Amino acid sequence: MSIELRVPQLPESVTDATILSWHKQPGEHVEQDETLVDLETDKVVLEVPSPQSGTLTTIHFKEGETVEADDLLGVLEAGAGTPATQEQPAEAPQAEQEPPALSPAVRRLVKESGIDPNSIQGSGKNGRIVKSDVEAAIAAQNSTAVATSRVEPTPSTPPAPAPTGRVEERVPMTRLRKRVAERLVEAQQTAAILTTFNEVNLQAVSDLRVKYRDEFEKRHNVRLGFMAFFVKAAVEALKQYPIINATMDGDDILYHGYFDIGIAVSSPRGLVVPILRDADQLSFAAIEQRIKDYGLKAKEGSLSYDDLTGGTFSITNGGVFGSMLSTPILNPPQSAILGMHSIQQRPVAEKGEIVIRPVMYLALSYDHRIIDGRDAVQFLVTIKQLLEDPSRLLLEI
Repeated sequence: MSIELRVPQLPESVTDATILSWHKQPGEHVEQDETLVDLETDKVVLEVPSPQSGTLTTIHFKEGETVEADDLLGVLEAGAGTPATQEQPAEAPQAEQEPPALSPAVRRLVKESGIDPNSIQGSGKNGRIVKSDVEAAIAAQNSTAVATSRVEPTPSTPPAPAPTGRVEERVPMTRLRKRVAERLVEAQQTAAILTTFNEVNLQAVSDLRVKYRDEFEKRHNVRLGFMAFFVKAAVEALKQYPIINATMDGDDILYHGYFDIGIAVSSPRGLVVPILRDADQLSFAAIEQRIKDYGLKAKEGSLSYDDLTGGTFSITNGGVFGSMLSTPILNPPQSAILGMHSIQQRPVAEKGEIVIRPVMYLALSYDHRIIDGRDAVQFLVTIKQLLEDPSRLLLEI
């Protein structure tokens, strides 16, 4: 029986997708639920599984081509080509190890590097291989190659000539990278973006983390980081200044009675902003756990469309890359974004004395069309006050 393989229903606001990679070719056998093809959209990579076991007979779209919902991807002959059961010889050779399940991004990297995935020890959840594992394996392979190349060549094998000239390489942007570029240009062209700055003394937060770090991790099985404090402080400040949590809708201002906080994270495919939904209802441990899970999913390329949609306010942390100060760009249609930066030990005046404290510069970019400078400045000052006296977060004052 022939089964048509069609493009599944795409997420809302996504009109088309690109064939990222076929995992089977015509004539090859495929098991039920085994991934046949990866489709890349503006936001996520969709894996299309086989509805039944059988043989892939035809493919209608090649890798790199664009498809829309319900387009015919190919045809599967159900039940055909199932490997026949053979009589087991007296001394059968050892069966090949089943390749581990890989995310699309990791699978592409493994394919390009030529590394056997069975030789890689996964550090992800349940031993799953993530991008950093493959990169470590590539580095180890390169180190071995360099060490081998240091062996003195024989006279019959002259050394290869060094490359000359200036090398260039043209690489097409991914759909995600193109979409990010479009949204950033859109934000710059349509919003009146201003940025206000402040600095925060994180000594009190640092003391809390040191005091309760081990007990917190033991009880909740997750590390107590700075991000949970910033999310909590942002939520409380948004409650006091709801205009920061609002968006423009034509000639109207739409106020949101909920707090869906976007956390910008880096992924192999580019910048993504998964959403902490109803962040006001989350505990410190829940915030840290969700951020940890999102970070892992971003590395694996397994973030879903629902993980990335919505959001009323965003936080981006350039400090993890060493940034001291920056002006973050809005994430449309949101009206504001908080930028965190690296923590530096700096001299601070306290009670008439100069002391050394961990200080971070904060930046709030906002849409001046609906947010006045006074509200933006006071919003940022509120975050500063909450972080410098974390007991306010408990008392919600």
